[in-house]
Amino acid sequence: QVQLVESGGGLVQAGGSLRLSCAASGLTFVDYTMGWFYQAPGKEREFVGAVKWNAGPAYYADSVKGRFTVSRDNAKNTVYLQMDSLKPEDTAVYYCAARKYFPYNYDSVGAYDYWGQGTQVTVSS
Repeated sequence: QVQLVESGGGLVQAGGSLRLSCAASGLTFVDYTMGWFYQAPGKEREFVGAVKWNAGPAYYADSVKGRFTVSRDNAKNTVYLQMDSLKPEDTAVYYCAARKYFPYNYDSVGAYDYWGQGTQVTVSS
């Protein structure tokens, strides 16, 4: 059974940083592209970033380029989202997701087969 468990969310002031982690189990981690998405209240879930399977590159939404970094540690079956220069509009529940190999629509919710339960990030002004 595949499980994705996010951690590291919390409350931070604008301009601050947080690092989210997503620990995966029940899958061959190196074979999976790992994505991060966020969902603000009343809004649809949106793409943040993704890191390609194995040792592939990372991809980002324009809104977070230069501020957020997605990385993976295949030895620990864990993907990270380093968030710097946080803004109040980054406030949302953040989810990690997994899809085998690399989907062409990696920035779409529908591309992913497995999801974590989410972790809340709140950025105060």
